[in-house]
Amino acid sequence: LRMKFWCAMAFITFVTLVFIGSEIKMVFDKFPKKQPTNIPLDDSNATEKMAFKRLLSKLGAIFSQDQEEEEQEDLAMNMNGSGHKHILLMATTRSGSSFVGEFFNQHGENMFYLFEPLWHVKRFLLSPAGARNTSVSSVYRDVLQKLFLCDFSGLEKFISPPPQQHVTTDLFSRGSSVSLCDDPVCTPVIKHVYERYHCKNRQCGPLNFTLASESCLSKQYYAIKSVRVIHLDTLKPFVEDPRMDVRIIQLIRDPRAVLVSRMVAFSSLYEKWKAWAQQGQVPEDDAEMKKFNKRCDHLRVSAELGLSQPSWLKHRYMLVRYEDIPCYPMQKAEEMYKFMGIPFSSQAREWILKNTHTTRKVTGLYSTQRNSSEQSEKWRFSIPFILVQVVQELCGPTMKLLGYKFVEDKNTLTNKSISLLEDKVFYWSRDPSLAVNLQNTAGK
Repeated sequence: LRMKFWCAMAFITFVTLVFIGSEIKMVFDKFPKKQPTNIPLDDSNATEKMAFKRLLSKLGAIFSQDQEEEEQEDLAMNMNGSGHKHILLMATTRSGSSFVGEFFNQHGENMFYLFEPLWHVKRFLLSPAGARNTSVSSVYRDVLQKLFLCDFSGLEKFISPPPQQHVTTDLFSRGSSVSLCDDPVCTPVIKHVYERYHCKNRQCGPLNFTLASESCLSKQYYAIKSVRVIHLDTLKPFVEDPRMDVRIIQLIRDPRAVLVSRMVAFSSLYEKWKAWAQQGQVPEDDAEMKKFNKRCDHLRVSAELGLSQPSWLKHRYMLVRYEDIPCYPMQKAEEMYKFMGIPFSSQAREWILKNTHTTRKVTGLYSTQRNSSEQSEKWRFSIPFILVQVVQELCGPTMKLLGYKFVEDKNTLTNKSISLLEDKVFYWSRDPSLAVNLQNTAGK
């Protein structure tokens, strides 16, 4: 595709220059070979000559700008000559990010994957000892930047109790990272090992960050899943770091489904919402309402920025709707891998096939198994309709941008033959044909 593009540009440039040359020759042929200095040129010829000079200048500027933009894009696409790729899966809580993160975690031995490392940072910043006057977003960005460079020092200072000689027993959800449960990072078990050291397929001793760093440096691909980063614009210095080749995948989910999932996962924090549903009345100025509205606004602002493809994000941002994945798990995974520029491994394919067609009942708040035919629509039958109306009012602009349809009555909400998704493709590539064009047939 790249060769075809340059051949086409060369041909267009050649034809344009030939045309301009012939036109300029015709103009100058109208002028006499010598003009006495005291005889002015014909006004029409002078005007014509100036017009073509301006045309040449404009065309030159256009070609120069196009060439400069292409050179900048080529530089951005190839700034990391080592072939290393850095992927940030940016999401919100209860949006399906644990499941999607496994698409990368299960890639194979050439992938270093971290699950929610910023959990420690947030906990520290919310504690009395936290730096409350510091920009939380910038702290998140700086820690991520170091982690993508296989430097765990920035994370260590936020872990409590502090690691001793770069060894910790308290890394959040270590077992969710294959990289931290494989040799040589998985050290022998010592006495009094508690369940928190447990990796999914084996028991490991305390985590040695020095070994983790060495393992990280030996990999070609790096992926981090986080629900803590909510402001895309704060990542600009991180994305522009010439030491890395960063790609950002923003995973989004229907806000109505997110509310249902949070009410189940964090029941005690949503007591007000449950009471409103029972009473049939929702106060418009309640702090919880404002908080939910603010979350939707943050989501929309970041999505708008990413989809606008500013120069620093061009070909580096991809938006994925969670609802499209249960319907087309393999195709969507393949699309994400193409965007990242990473081979779609057989291990990842096998994991997706096995875990998206399970016939077992899916249990656990953080399960990474999905029954594709049921999962994306389940929320429609458990949410009180008054809360649907509230979310649609609070998150209207966000839902419209992302292609989520509004419902006007309970019958429409629970009618599975009616899809609540617009047919929408969020292109990420210079060549749209590289994106998998999925037609939403959910519920049909």
